[in-house]
Amino acid sequence: MSFRKIPNRLFTTIQYGLLVAALTPCQSFGQAPPAPAPSASADPQQANSPNQRPPQPGQVQQTAPLPPKKEPGVPAPGKTPEGEDKRVLGVLPNYRTAEMSAVGHPLTTGQKLRIAAKDSFDYPLMILGAAYAGIYQLENSHPEFGQGAEGYFKRFGTSYCDQVDGNMMTEGFMPILFKEDPRYFRMAEGSKSKRFWYAVTRIFVTRTDSGHETFNFAEFVGNGIDAGVGLSYYPDNRDVPDYLQNWGTQLGTDAASQVLKEFWPDVKRWWYARHHKVIQ
Repeated sequence: MSFRKIPNRLFTTIQYGLLVAALTPCQSFGQAPPAPAPSASADPQQANSPNQRPPQPGQVQQTAPLPPKKEPGVPAPGKTPEGEDKRVLGVLPNYRTAEMSAVGHPLTTGQKLRIAAKDSFDYPLMILGAAYAGIYQLENSHPEFGQGAEGYFKRFGTSYCDQVDGNMMTEGFMPILFKEDPRYFRMAEGSKSKRFWYAVTRIFVTRTDSGHETFNFAEFVGNGIDAGVGLSYYPDNRDVPDYLQNWGTQLGTDAASQVLKEFWPDVKRWWYARHHKVIQ
């Protein structure tokens, strides 16, 4: 996933965080409703039914179904013990995350292209593209596009093209060419600092289809091509410094997204445990 630079980088980072928070489904952060207190006038026969009977000594009373057990075999991209997790924070596409047990089980050409297509054309990216087009419109980024409806749709189209080009190159075409695995393999264990460093450095290191580590040619070459393609529809960004800055911004964005993919299942499990407690 890649976005073009805007004049104020710090402001862009703050906007990005607020935008993700705003698009996150509200019900994800709601408090779980308290269980109704048992009525003293309840029917004795109903109270003795299997569903209404109070917990016996040593028995665990479950207030909500537990997540399904981890399925055997090699998890599919994005597979976690809680099931298929297709979006980080309910917004960002997460189709290419896999566990370490999937290393050495290569994807076919069709599977690589399918992951890239899902990450490129999932509807939340259109929402993000539309939101960023509004930000660019307010800041009059790329003033040659003008204002009004025409300017907005030009910004939306170019913003969305940046994402599609970057994803298809770095997750589909370039991994096929260099025989690399486009998936992000979660470390999932170890200290937070170690996992953070691992996630950030995956833009430099990746796995081959045979499972060996190699330099991430797909990431660098793919984003480099994407930054070059952008020169055709960003007429005010056609010099070398702008090209290099756009290229670096795309690499930094991918590194940040991998940090989210590394820790998102932990956040989900923490949230699940907090709002689906088991009473003993």
